[in-house]
Amino acid sequence: MSDIYSWDWDNGKKLVADISEWEKKYIDIRELTPSEDGEAIAAIVQPEKRKFTIQVNNDFWGELFERMYSLKFNLENLPICLAYKDYEWSVVVGKETWEEKFDMAWNLTLSPDTKSIALNIRTGEMTSGVCLNGVTWENTFPEARDLIMSPDGKRTASHVQIRPRKELDIEWLYQKNYTVAIDGQAWDNSFLVIWGCTFSDDGSHVAAVAMTDMSQYSIVVDGVLWNKVYGACWEPIFKPGTYDVIAPVQTPNGWTLASNGNPIWGFFTQVWRQRFSVGGDKLAAVVATGVGNWTVAVDGKPWRNVFNQMVLTPVFSPDGRKVAVTVKHNNKYTVVVDNVPWSESFDLVWDPIFSPTSDKVAVRAEKNGKYFVVVDGRISKKGYEWLWDPKFSPDGSKILIRYIDNGKYYREVSYVADV
Repeated sequence: MSDIYSWDWDNGKKLVADISEWEKKYIDIRELTPSEDGEAIAAIVQPEKRKFTIQVNNDFWGELFERMYSLKFNLENLPICLAYKDYEWSVVVGKETWEEKFDMAWNLTLSPDTKSIALNIRTGEMTSGVCLNGVTWENTFPEARDLIMSPDGKRTASHVQIRPRKELDIEWLYQKNYTVAIDGQAWDNSFLVIWGCTFSDDGSHVAAVAMTDMSQYSIVVDGVLWNKVYGACWEPIFKPGTYDVIAPVQTPNGWTLASNGNPIWGFFTQVWRQRFSVGGDKLAAVVATGVGNWTVAVDGKPWRNVFNQMVLTPVFSPDGRKVAVTVKHNNKYTVVVDNVPWSESFDLVWDPIFSPTSDKVAVRAEKNGKYFVVVDGRISKKGYEWLWDPKFSPDGSKILIRYIDNGKYYREVSYVADV
């Protein structure tokens, strides 16, 4: 398996593929996707009307499909996507197509190590479920909405509808027709609405948000509701290395974070997007200290700076000591690290990326129609036609940039100071 230590970290610029030549050859090019190490770039291409295949660097796949989408790379640099041919959907890995075929397929999902592949499927009997590594759930349902995979890639879950809706049956909407199914086994309890399903680290427990009646919400863990109800809830998470469930909940006093049903923070106008540091020692979340006053709170203490439009999900440094976040204020985006905003602002900014050594933060950002790498608030000397997220070397001294320039895709490694 490819990993960051085995990548080529020698300084230099490498032309990988001329995308402008692809544009001349094909009717259409879709989902242009580079590998994590930047050594390959793939796209779904249309060589003839209503026929699609994959181009990877200079390798044109011969087999044609009627539809293709959801293109991804695994860590072995093999392209993976969903493909439709002869009225059936399947999964293509490299140039090999799964033997398993489906009436519909969506939500192609890879495990963090990319060794497991899962997707939602629909059968000829008009029922839905999940297929994991070619094995479909034994039980299927009138509807399987989505797909959640355990961190180890061995288990899958979905929010499912357990009873079909009868035509013109208005009362059905007020019945508890939804629950969570794990590996095809539905919880005994069902609810009006359910969402926000997540696995514990070891994949042995599952939590979700449930609407228990028309005005009350709670958190359900392994099919069992917390013993408290709330005006609203947001998606729960598990504390790393434990089975404790943390969720934002709305109480008469305001929003707070609750652990296993008990408040652990003070109250805010809003709380959501909570995230733990890697070891679980610190907890950050997006909070509103008033209407239109958005910021980040760490262990319940809000930052002094507030932003009037948007604060995205907090990102902890690998050592757990710093928090970075993308914010939008007065129609401009920037990054804030430990309550200190960068001086530069942008038209758009993607999620912050810490170096493995935790001392640097990089993002890709758009400004005036060009895309830039920004490290610790310093904008790269060069802007690009298109850019993917940068990658730090293991020691944090270098950065890998994957970009399009003059219609060509390049992989470039430089010292951070030279970007």
